[in-house]
Amino acid sequence: MYQNLIKDWNKTPKDLAEVGKQLTKMKIALTELQFMPTNGTPTPQELVLARDVLEIGVQWSVQMGDIPSFERYMSQLKCYYFDYSGVIPDSPLLNQLLGLNLMCLLAQNRLSEFHTELELLPPKDLQENVYIRCPVSLEQHLMEGNYSKIYLTKDNVPCADYSFFINILVETLRDEIADCVEKSYENISIAEASRMLMFKTDKEIKAYASKRGWSTHFNNFVFKHAVETTEHIQSVKLIQNFLGYAKELERIV
Repeated sequence: MYQNLIKDWNKTPKDLAEVGKQLTKMKIALTELQFMPTNGTPTPQELVLARDVLEIGVQWSVQMGDIPSFERYMSQLKCYYFDYSGVIPDSPLLNQLLGLNLMCLLAQNRLSEFHTELELLPPKDLQENVYIRCPVSLEQHLMEGNYSKIYLTKDNVPCADYSFFINILVETLRDEIADCVEKSYENISIAEASRMLMFKTDKEIKAYASKRGWSTHFNNFVFKHAVETTEHIQSVKLIQNFLGYAKELERIV
């Protein structure tokens, strides 16, 4: 069964539906090995076999676009990477898949979990390992608000599977920027909106604008501001508050 799974996984192009069926069969078969305490201690060969199957499951989940499946496979796989370290040889895919897990957390804005996972890794890998450095750099760009560098990373990833999560991250950033643009402008040129939202062509920005319900007037997008009166910023009161803060700060100094 394992050899059949490897054969199907290595096909070009891959039959992902067939691989999914093979993975289901393998997961059932793995329960018969000596993994439970009542069954004894698993052998290194069994551990390596189970780890390899889970690694295929992780990659298969990404290519299927199934994040919950990815997280399930990854949570099982980390046991072999950390708990059995020294019992079995390190996998050639270890850093690649750990980096992929970091990408998943970053794409979902789960930053506390992201930093918890970083603490499990050797400090030198954060700067020297290409797979780990990619999500670490993206998180730094995100904190700095340097969204253009995040977009440029799309074309410079260490592994094709990373693009899946970068695309999710870029779409999330676009939506956040678009929310700000709608509230900050009454209208904006199509060229400027395309630059701010990191689109390469007018066709892409117009499709996105249509999805958000933006209207077009000549070469501009026009936004409908439905702001309640209570939400208006009272500029005079705001200035008075700032002057009051400055006065009090001067007294303290």
